[in-house]
Amino acid sequence: MLELRHVTKRYRGIPAVDDVSFQLKPGKVLGYLGPNGAGKSTTVKMITGMLEPTYGQILFRGQSIFEDLPAYRSRLGYVPEEAQVYTHLSGLEYLQLVGRLRAMPERVIERKSRALLALFGLKAAIEAPISDYSKGMKQRVLLSAALLHDPELIVFDEPLSGLDAVTARLFKDLLVVLRREGKAVLYISHVLEVVEQVCDRVVILANGKVIADGSPHDLTQMTSQPTLERVFAQMVQQTDTAKTAEDLVTVMQDV
Repeated sequence: MLELRHVTKRYRGIPAVDDVSFQLKPGKVLGYLGPNGAGKSTTVKMITGMLEPTYGQILFRGQSIFEDLPAYRSRLGYVPEEAQVYTHLSGLEYLQLVGRLRAMPERVIERKSRALLALFGLKAAIEAPISDYSKGMKQRVLLSAALLHDPELIVFDEPLSGLDAVTARLFKDLLVVLRREGKAVLYISHVLEVVEQVCDRVVILANGKVIADGSPHDLTQMTSQPTLERVFAQMVQQTDTAKTAEDLVTVMQDV
């Protein structure tokens, strides 16, 4: 469904994303991981059509997404890393706006908006301005907006940010159902425990390049590590966090 072929994005000659290739098929959840600055956000901006690659192709159902970007976006759901919403609108009004921009029938917008917000626990705040919402409530509005038009491809960029434990559990269960319904899901997260539980495959990025691509089980077996978190730390040569924590407390206690 979604395919990246040798995608590169350069800024002033410096690659932020360097020769990235992968496929995401219907009914699959693909984890896209990397440390800060690895190129994940740049990749997402290209996949959502906000940036064009310097080189390479991004294909949806075999066609470049840039050939008909509006048609592609009509089949794309996206939850951004930062909850950028129109805070003067209520949760319901925000979904109504999103539905109208997607040319959905008014009766469908009204019915689905109210149902989604209620299912995400926002029924009591449905008419309240988003400026009164907590971070987690704003995130639930964005999740509702991403699902409103029944997209074929969904990009979740750090979707658990600000969510309470119950909603985070709901989100993990939602991923299972989306997979079962044949949706293609790209999941970007630093919560590696959840990635290990819900993703069929994981792509790990470092310095703009793909350094690993496989199922969580295959990656743990290949590296002889017990968890995906340990695999990630080894792959990206992560700082020895335990030692750093000891050093931080030593400095803290220094008199």
